[in-house]
Amino acid sequence: MAQQPKVVIVGAGSFFFGRKAIWQMVHSPHLRTGTLALVDTDPSNLERMRQLAVKVRDHHKVPLKIEASTDRTEVLADADFVVLSFAERNAHFRGVDCRVSEKYGIRMCSGDTIGPGGVFRSARELPHVLRICADIKKLCPKAWVINYVNPTTVHGMAVRRYFPELKSLALCDAQWGLRRHWAEAAGVTDDEKLTILTAGPNHFTWTLKAEYDGRDILPKVVEHMRKAADADLNEQVDGGKRYAKGWLNNAIAVELYETLGTLPSVVSHTKEYVRYYQGLGRTGKDAIPPLMIFDSESRAEMTAKAWQQVDDFISGKLDIPTFDKTFGPDPATDIIEGMWGNLGKRFFINTANRGAVPNMSDDAFIELYSELDMNGPRPLPCPPMPRGIRGLCEQILDTHELTAQAIHDGDMRMLRRALVIDPLTSSIGDIDALLQDMLEEQGDAIEAQERYGIKPAGAVV
Repeated sequence: MAQQPKVVIVGAGSFFFGRKAIWQMVHSPHLRTGTLALVDTDPSNLERMRQLAVKVRDHHKVPLKIEASTDRTEVLADADFVVLSFAERNAHFRGVDCRVSEKYGIRMCSGDTIGPGGVFRSARELPHVLRICADIKKLCPKAWVINYVNPTTVHGMAVRRYFPELKSLALCDAQWGLRRHWAEAAGVTDDEKLTILTAGPNHFTWTLKAEYDGRDILPKVVEHMRKAADADLNEQVDGGKRYAKGWLNNAIAVELYETLGTLPSVVSHTKEYVRYYQGLGRTGKDAIPPLMIFDSESRAEMTAKAWQQVDDFISGKLDIPTFDKTFGPDPATDIIEGMWGNLGKRFFINTANRGAVPNMSDDAFIELYSELDMNGPRPLPCPPMPRGIRGLCEQILDTHELTAQAIHDGDMRMLRRALVIDPLTSSIGDIDALLQDMLEEQGDAIEAQERYGIKPAGAVV
């Protein structure tokens, strides 16, 4: 009899996911009697993660079965969960996306979910997502498919649209810990008296309710951010380390709250979705400077350090008790544990609205606080989305829908249309030039010739 549950991780060498997934599969009493199947196209990285998983398992003397393969079809059979967590040379290509976009006046601090970065990361990754889903449909059609690949909204939409027979949800770790952080900011305890409801497309989520024992705690959270904004600014003036995604987040959160009437819950990404921090102002009266550009070199250095750490655990330079203290639950495996163990936990899940936000369509693919078990997510009812913000949400959802359709159909005209609709673009002529530049720099990675019939000149990948 097969050990259950069987969890397949496609992209086991993930910078964010692999090590934490191993931690939770070994430590969870609901998961450690199952099978962890590791899949990665890089045989060297796959073997390193396999060795780490075996070493952690053996240290704790648990019956978890470890499988590994560069060919996902060898391990998909009988899977209960398939987690998609991979990227095509993530730091490198995000650097390309951000550098080319900056040339045309588009500033991206992350560059992987909205703007040209979101469109072109989808173009690189979604064809693989669709091929994997075709294999899942054939080999393990009853498995839950958990997309953990950005832009998670584009990919989540595409899986639901083009593989409706599969059970699927999409995931992001950006709101992981939000309840605890905001409870601490408001000086309350994170327990059953705390209600925090956010909604919107992934990375563009807004606070619709934040209460403790029926009292609104949002003013206290905002005041905490206001004080932190002053500290952030002083640190940056004094030469503190600046990171594009973290730079001036508290100040931006407070400004968006005061301007739009509610608080963004993932400001490190949301600030990239709005045009206010693109440096386009004419009066010079903007209090907050333009976004910093995503630093691909820093991300590459972080990734290299993470792999060195893996090697140190394998060699014994770092021991497994240190591994246990360094890592902890990961959102994807935490969700799997909650579903499989029927633990009654709630999570922020990207799924169809289904009436949760009453003034958005039922099929709007948004991130919602949800109850979750093996029957899937059940979003909790929310207040209406404020006007103005709702319109911005719809524009972003349309951009993502057009992107998914363009890539599935191999339609370059539709891909161009997605960029025209995207909230960060402002010139059709610039979009055409940007498209050509992107094709020349990463045409092979987006399968330009195969999918769109276009052969870029001098493509470099």
